[in-house]
Amino acid sequence: MTHRDRIVAIGLLTERDLELLGTGFDRAFPVDETPCFGELLRAIDEADRSIRCDPASAEHQ
Repeated sequence: MTHRDRIVAIGLLTERDLELLGTGFDRAFPVDETPCFGELLRAIDEADRSIRCDPASAEHQ
């Protein structure tokens, strides 16, 4: 993966959000609300909490 292709953000957007972003935003992947989606949200929350508890760990990423 090149530096240009590196993932720098993940967002949860509505259809309206995508409309506001316009045609320049062309890499959106729809996600159904499934049990796996809930697990993903929990993992994101857990990672966020761990970074808040140990800000030094974020420097290494």
